[in-house]
Amino acid sequence: MSTDPELTPGGGPIQRGTEAPSDELPVGSRNAPKARRAARDPKRPGERCRAAPGHWIPVVDRAQCEGKAECVDVCPYAVFQIGTLTDEEYRSLSYLGRARARHHQFQTSRTPRAAECRACGLCVVACPEDALKLIRS
Repeated sequence: MSTDPELTPGGGPIQRGTEAPSDELPVGSRNAPKARRAARDPKRPGERCRAAPGHWIPVVDRAQCEGKAECVDVCPYAVFQIGTLTDEEYRSLSYLGRARARHHQFQTSRTPRAAECRACGLCVVACPEDALKLIRS
């Protein structure tokens, strides 16, 4: 029996939980328990971290995002970071969106490493505002 770790298609080791097969995820999430909870969500979209990088892109709805960093915590590929809305982004929001942005200190999720996305879907189900979706590139 081999003691080598099992690898994901991207080459990273699979982190196994005791729950269900959908609980498998690559090592790299900043908050592994939160990522495992997201992995068990039956509404999780995407390809369970099996897509090649760049085939899917995470899209942030700036009007919904409150910059709570759930996506940052669960993403095993460090696709996300929290940043500040630009003036242009802020001006493009509805009245309600601008009020929400002010209340949350103008924070929003950014995707500086979107090309590294492997369509885990963890970010989508972890986001409490439903501000994220995955689209095929």
